[in-house]
Amino acid sequence: MTRKAALTRAQFEERFFGVLRWFVIAFLALITVIPFYYMVLLSLKPIDALLLDPGSLWISAKDFTFSTYQDVLRSTDAGGQGFLKFLLNSALVSLGTVVLTLVAAVPGSYAVSRLKFFGHRQVSALFLAVYMFPATLLAVPLFVIFAKVGLSSSLVGLAIVYVAQTVPVSIYMLKNYLVTIPASIEEAAALDGCSRLQTVRKVILPLALPSLMATGLYVFMIAWNEFLFALLFLAADPDKWTVSLGLAQLSNGIEVPKTVLMAGSVVLTIPVVLLFFAAERLLTEGLTSGADKS
Repeated sequence: MTRKAALTRAQFEERFFGVLRWFVIAFLALITVIPFYYMVLLSLKPIDALLLDPGSLWISAKDFTFSTYQDVLRSTDAGGQGFLKFLLNSALVSLGTVVLTLVAAVPGSYAVSRLKFFGHRQVSALFLAVYMFPATLLAVPLFVIFAKVGLSSSLVGLAIVYVAQTVPVSIYMLKNYLVTIPASIEEAAALDGCSRLQTVRKVILPLALPSLMATGLYVFMIAWNEFLFALLFLAADPDKWTVSLGLAQLSNGIEVPKTVLMAGSVVLTIPVVLLFFAAERLLTEGLTSGADKS
């Protein structure tokens, strides 16, 4: 009787939480998709149609327009908002930040996860300690330093600032994955005549591809959406603005229609969404490939 009751309770909990899980997924999907859908909807409406019925969740064929996106992407010389240039600037800074961060984080995370040295167990906590310092506290000293070396109004200088912020957490993320790779794989590579550098390049990096993708995506999102340092370093040179800085300036414009502002928000969001879905497929393939076949 007790065994039957315990089994019944286990079945009840399994069914209850199975149903609850789908309710939670549906709720999270709604609160995520509906605001994005409404933002896209407003970006495809002319301002006149929006003022007539701002609460409408549908758009008629006669009101459908891409003029807001043309206005956002058109250069400022042609009377637009110049977001195409902002997108290029953000892409250069973000991709450069990802590359530089991974170049620095891969050997650092490997050293922390594999090499034995004094204090190696405490190093991870020290890496994360950098986040105890708020960005506003570091902004002015960094600006002064970069101004003295001539990088205060440079995309390169901005990327270097981002790298300094993202390397510690990237090392922490990669280290947590590298410790799960069996040491027997490296020992087998060493027996085959591989040096440590060759082992990292030919064995560890392919196996760590899922973590590299996740870390790279995380770094890209930080650099793409960052605003404070972009404002501090690039505000004086509109030609070097990133898309987040351009959107902030667009939102402050009184004469800018809200439909154009929504189009700018969609332009800011879509690249990250597309990159996430592309990386998700690669992450799934990497996670299911397995490491140790012994």
